[in-house]
Amino acid sequence: MFPLPALDRGSVVPLYYQIQQHLLGQIRSGAIKPGEPVPSEQEISKRLRISRMTARQALKSLCELGVTYSRRGKGTFVSQSKLEKDFRQVLSFSEEMQRRGSRPGARTLSFEVRDASADVAEALRLCNGDRVISLRRIRLAGSSPMAIEWSRLPLRLCPHLLETFDPRSSLYRELAEKYGIQIVLTDEAVEAGLAGAEEARLLRVRKGNPVFMFTRISYIQSGQPVEYVKSVYRGDRYKLVNRLTRQAGGQGWRKAMANPRATVKDR
Repeated sequence: MFPLPALDRGSVVPLYYQIQQHLLGQIRSGAIKPGEPVPSEQEISKRLRISRMTARQALKSLCELGVTYSRRGKGTFVSQSKLEKDFRQVLSFSEEMQRRGSRPGARTLSFEVRDASADVAEALRLCNGDRVISLRRIRLAGSSPMAIEWSRLPLRLCPHLLETFDPRSSLYRELAEKYGIQIVLTDEAVEAGLAGAEEARLLRVRKGNPVFMFTRISYIQSGQPVEYVKSVYRGDRYKLVNRLTRQAGGQGWRKAMANPRATVKDR
């Protein structure tokens, strides 16, 4: 039986908060591991001789912190630790997962040659009539869906990709080994959003759950754009990290003030 705290009923600290802090400590120490259940509202209420409302408030507060999640009719479970999405390096999804000791994978939604939409043609600097390879996949860590990724590449740069590439493997490795396309630089923008019905179904989250929406343009050494990607990442499994530097003498501040639109992007 999982240990529960002895409550200090004379304390000014609310009972629900004492329970929350105890469970939070057990989660952070690893006593309750990701995916494992925490004691139920009924169990907490009965063992600590408190109201169901107080027990419910303690469990709800853990969910609001993002350390647990609830499943209707099944209970409350410890969330997986969040993965870092690092903006300081150009990494493919496969490379990110391998660095974290996870097994990258993919489930293909579509893989085809199609006409370029206006935004894709502009991003990839395509000529009229140029077509693109469109690859839309669910990206997996093990068997868990982490992101929906939609890549578009100029067909003329990799004309046989449709015949030779296994979408379950690394696209960047295929481009480098088969076509000599080495991606060295990317422009990437991120927005916060909410999962729509299709995104929720594909990512196995609830509709309205938070997501990160990425737009990436990838370049080779010459500055030619070779890939345009739209991705949706699970907000409950990722956090964004970056490292910012300030130029000596406050040059960064003066530059930002001279170009206020850049201030928002740099953040």
